[in-house]
Amino acid sequence: MNEAAPIVVRLAEPRDDHAVGELLVSAFETAYARKMPEVKYDDARRAELRDLPGKRAQGAVLVAEHQGEIAGTVTLFPPGAPRSEAWLANAADLRALAVAPSHFGRGYSRALLEAAESLAWSWKVQAICLHVRRGAQGVARLYEGRGYLRDPAGDLALPTVFLEAYALRPR
Repeated sequence: MNEAAPIVVRLAEPRDDHAVGELLVSAFETAYARKMPEVKYDDARRAELRDLPGKRAQGAVLVAEHQGEIAGTVTLFPPGAPRSEAWLANAADLRALAVAPSHFGRGYSRALLEAAESLAWSWKVQAICLHVRRGAQGVARLYEGRGYLRDPAGDLALPTVFLEAYALRPR
């Protein structure tokens, strides 16, 4: 693999749906298997991860490519989108950041977050909200390193998981 090739971030298209859906399932299951083996994904969660048409209909799905291969993805929902879990007024909701296990540690998360944040600010939002599974400390550190601050007011206690809220506001 030529590591010098630039990371290209673009909007996902219908032709990307299968690859992005499989990347999401693989990345989430691989990451949690290593760091939080008690986390299990059922068929409903896998179907939700694979629902790219639904995500694209309500928000922006971005993909990162390396030499034409989809290496990562993130979804951004605008304020008021039905799937948004943002708890702040006029806030975008950042979801489903994932990088293919074969591309971990190569800057794809940073490139995807930069693109998603830029898009959110172009929407004139007041904040970008996101949730991190309680106990996923490495994921929390990634966002904290970009300036996201913990905001317990947005925490979600769901039947199968507790999600801790973070928000980024313009500097």
